[in-house]
Amino acid sequence: MKYYLIVGEASGDLHASHLMAALQREDPQAEFRFFGGDLMAAVGGTRVKHYKELAYMGFIPVLLHLRTIFAAMKQCKADIAAWHPDVVILVDYPGFNLKIAKFVHACTDIPVYYYISPKIWAWKEYRIKNIKRDVDELFSILPFEIDFFEQKHGYPIHYVGNPTVDEVSAFRASYAESFRDFAKDNCLDDRPIMALLAGSRKQEIKDNLPDMIRAASAFPEFQMVVAGAPGIDLEFYLPYTGQADVKVLFGCTYPLLSHATVALVTSGTATLETALFGVPQAVCYHTPLPKLIAFLKKHILKVPYISLVNLIAGQEVVQELVADKMTVGQMRGELQRLLEDHRRQEAVRDGYAEMARRLGDPGAPARAARLMVQLLAKRNHS
Repeated sequence: MKYYLIVGEASGDLHASHLMAALQREDPQAEFRFFGGDLMAAVGGTRVKHYKELAYMGFIPVLLHLRTIFAAMKQCKADIAAWHPDVVILVDYPGFNLKIAKFVHACTDIPVYYYISPKIWAWKEYRIKNIKRDVDELFSILPFEIDFFEQKHGYPIHYVGNPTVDEVSAFRASYAESFRDFAKDNCLDDRPIMALLAGSRKQEIKDNLPDMIRAASAFPEFQMVVAGAPGIDLEFYLPYTGQADVKVLFGCTYPLLSHATVALVTSGTATLETALFGVPQAVCYHTPLPKLIAFLKKHILKVPYISLVNLIAGQEVVQELVADKMTVGQMRGELQRLLEDHRRQEAVRDGYAEMARRLGDPGAPARAARLMVQLLAKRNHS
């Protein structure tokens, strides 16, 4: 069968590449065409456009690049219609993908599957109307989404597990490098590591990293190590690292988390990854107009937390330093508690264990691929 996939950022490229590999195992005749990244290209098929050409974040950057985004959307629609795949598989990236879903539903007979559903439970809940109308099957990777979609909105979905569990489990099973060797290979010293994960987009790094470094600098007995984002050069980091004693490492986030003692993490999949490695963390996310955003978060946001760790566990496992709470002083204070307060450490460990229990066992891409192939086969024979 022919599969057309669309992703809009690095995490989508990673998850989609594993889904594609699983689809190949279920369907040896699988053909792929996609908007995606290097990891998807390594699996095979034809890449129509790289996600880096679409990865704009925030109102102003999106507004400035509207012409580029609209051109890509037009190209995507035409390419889908011309290739006419057996299914279009959308991966997160709702601003773009829901418009593609609307086109595919209205103008073709191609089914639309959504893998890693839009986070409409946090904001833009009105999008449920579009999903019900335009998405044939939704594959969720977050357990709390079952109640949201099925109980609240009467829209049946498939919870397949979380692919990050697979990625971390596979890595930990095969990784045996000692701290000493890791430090030597990356020109680090023998101090314990304080990991800084400041986001995957330039705007996130620009907003979050300077204050993260200021907070971490209060602990000179630790060495600061930044997890460099895919596709972003070292030169971009240098104005923000300044003269601080900090190292930026690329392509080794999982080894870094394997050896880190504590971490400051920008909200997103990285918080989940950090938790699965068992690293105590504080979640830090800078916003413009912090007092206004704090007000909107309290009165507009539909969920009690912003980090996946807390949302999945159903409790505040990690402290969320967001908007007006993201200050250097707050970050320093939480780092000190994570390092010195044994009760705080135990509470984080227990919360991580509950989060892992709710996520379930590895095997998400395999379960999703198997179900997709079964549903398509049933559709083709009906």
